[in-house]
Amino acid sequence: MKASLAKEVNRIVGLLLLAALAALAVGNIWPLLAGMLGYIIWSTRQLFGLYSWLVRDDHTEPPDSTGLWGEFYTRLEHLFQKERRAQENLQGIIHRAQQSVNALEDVVILIDQHGYLEYWNQAAEHYMGFNARQDLGQPLTNLIRHPKFTEYLSQGDFRDALEIPSPVDDNRILQFRVTEFGVGEQLMMARDVTRLHHLEQMRKDFVANVSHELKTPLTVLKGYLETLLDTVPEEQSRLRRALTQMDNQSNRMEALVSDLLLLARLEGTDADNLSQAVPVHGMLKRMRENALALSADKAHSIELDVTEEARLIANPAELESAFGNLITNAVKYTPAGGQIQIRWWQDERGAHLAVSDNGVGIDPAHIPRLTERFYRPDNSRVTETGGTGLGLAIVKHVMIRHNGKLEIKSELGKGSVFTCHFPADRLVSKPTAVAG
Repeated sequence: MKASLAKEVNRIVGLLLLAALAALAVGNIWPLLAGMLGYIIWSTRQLFGLYSWLVRDDHTEPPDSTGLWGEFYTRLEHLFQKERRAQENLQGIIHRAQQSVNALEDVVILIDQHGYLEYWNQAAEHYMGFNARQDLGQPLTNLIRHPKFTEYLSQGDFRDALEIPSPVDDNRILQFRVTEFGVGEQLMMARDVTRLHHLEQMRKDFVANVSHELKTPLTVLKGYLETLLDTVPEEQSRLRRALTQMDNQSNRMEALVSDLLLLARLEGTDADNLSQAVPVHGMLKRMRENALALSADKAHSIELDVTEEARLIANPAELESAFGNLITNAVKYTPAGGQIQIRWWQDERGAHLAVSDNGVGIDPAHIPRLTERFYRPDNSRVTETGGTGLGLAIVKHVMIRHNGKLEIKSELGKGSVFTCHFPADRLVSKPTAVAG
């Protein structure tokens, strides 16, 4: 390029010298002006040729030229060739990526910051019924009109997946997950979980049916055990001890069956319309008295902090079951002489119940699984207390049915805090206290 530039400079200097000599020979400046004008016209033609070449779609054949302009065309042609190769490579990558995404059995959908459809794979056309001619650029909520889906997108909390029927087949269940990226853009994936949904429903039905069938023989067995305990003489201590153990285990089985039936009802039915203004103060006061009676031998200190006007829009039976399980667990798993605090407060975020203790605590590694049915971080403790392993699962499902959330904090050797958070729309009155 430097050599071509030097040649062009030499050409201009030579032309000017020749024009100057011609001007001196004829004694007039016109030959010099003519030479300069000729060079300007030639350069202008080269410039227009460059413009015409640049505006063409095909840059493979540059105009013929010499000197600096010829070098310029050659360099530009090389740059265009490099750009074409890069575009071809990029197009190949995009094509392979689209082929890969289209090969997925799961639905993949791209949504722009305004909620409009930008791209989807072939699985979306199969499961969602999308049509490229009609639906590209349409709002996603216009194509998936399920109320739960609209609420899921509007809330913006995508930590949990959403399961709803397919827009084109009510018998097919899809599980949606959303990942946010860029500036307000979203990547949505959906998979067919119909088989898993049916298996889960079969499991729920099986547990519910078996629990229901066990209830009658357990009632008969407990009746005969109570009769035998009342009739067997005191001196037959070995027989009475055996009957007492049988009665205790039957009571435990009855509690397990009751919890299974309750859990099956909570999982298998939608939230009912029995919500009413529940007087939380009276409910918690009664539960505290029951807890004191239950912990009589352990001499627990049980404190209650709740205002008398505290009320919550809820299902009273389900609320009592959830609160009762938390308080009973605190009594069962807190060593003798321990302290238990039951605290209720309301703020701008909603209503909250915290049941805390200073017991042995739970390893934080177990906390994510505590609400699973029959999950036991310490089998020995559960065996000693006679727990069913279903209490926290019941609490979790009650909170879900009330649009709330169960929060668990615990540390080994320092105790645990179980907090129920209810949304503000379930408050009967304005906030009466602020969380400390």
